Amino acid sequence: MNTQRAKEIAASPVMANVTYQGVPIYIQHVDENNETARIYPLDQPGNEQTVSLNSLIEH
Repeated sequence: MNTQRAKEIAASPVMANVTYQGVPIYIQHVDENNETARIYPLDQPGNEQTVSLNSLIEH
């Protein structure tokens, strides 16, 4: 996923269908400099992690 699209999704009040390794996730924050995103699985809000934007897929 490109940085701009990830930022749009993170800022939007509308839930986008985005997955990380096949798991539906929520994007909390996008780090443009490192091309990473702070995410968590929709069913596990306490399981936050930082991942590469390249590993996120919008469906």
